[in-house]
Amino acid sequence: MHNAAYAALGADMPYEAIDIDVPGLAGLLDQVRRDGNWYGLSVTMPLKNASVDLVDELTPVAAALGAVNTIVCTTDDGGSAHLVGDNTDVAGIVNALLHAGAGKRPRAAVLGGGGTAVSAIAALAQLDATAIHLFVRNPQKAAGTAGVAQTLGTAVELKSFDLAAQELAGYDIVISTLPPRGADAMAGEFAAAAPEVPGALLLDVAYDPWPSALGQAWERAGGTVVAGIEMLLYQGVEQVRQFTAAAGFGTLDTEQRGRVINVMCDALGVPRRNPYDQNMAG
Repeated sequence: MHNAAYAALGADMPYEAIDIDVPGLAGLLDQVRRDGNWYGLSVTMPLKNASVDLVDELTPVAAALGAVNTIVCTTDDGGSAHLVGDNTDVAGIVNALLHAGAGKRPRAAVLGGGGTAVSAIAALAQLDATAIHLFVRNPQKAAGTAGVAQTLGTAVELKSFDLAAQELAGYDIVISTLPPRGADAMAGEFAAAAPEVPGALLLDVAYDPWPSALGQAWERAGGTVVAGIEMLLYQGVEQVRQFTAAAGFGTLDTEQRGRVINVMCDALGVPRRNPYDQNMAG
């Protein structure tokens, strides 16, 4: 996905996987600083939380979420790199929802209380959600997630996961942050209730297997389903924007951004987007 984007832009920016564990992360980042010729890194679990204390600077959203999925490298006058940690998962969720037609000030629900739920809450805050309800199995474990929401200035109400199947029809947007098949049982209960959700959006971040049981039930109820791979796409687009800026390409114009989105869609095997879609944020 990334390599397709850089090729389309004519950027000589090889993007390769580095297999490293948490204890080795500090050494890698020190090497990046010394080398001074890196533009950025994508960070996956379990390194997202560990990166927070190892970069030189955090963007406000990464600081609030306590998680970094993007490190941008800039070189100072001394030749060493300055590492800025960001979190583009939020932009990925926002733009996936906007592309699907999400409106401002939705009433929203989030399924699950883990790390991705925090990003979902931050994204809903950017959409000025009038209410955000967090459906969790263990409210005590979700206390940290609720605390992050408070840091973001967003009110979140914790609700029992047992109520989700009966109550999801009352929301404009539902974001499931559960692992693959984690919502299967609840999806059966939801379908049995024969709900109607015309115009409502469901973003299911677990994109394998697809379609999910919850996604199928949601579509049968008249709603619109947004695949988790859409979030993957748009968080990647934001990373490309930041990495190419660090490489001196400046700000991507509308045509370049559209080209990047479309070649990344091709790489993921999903339909191309309107390159001039004005709904996208960022």
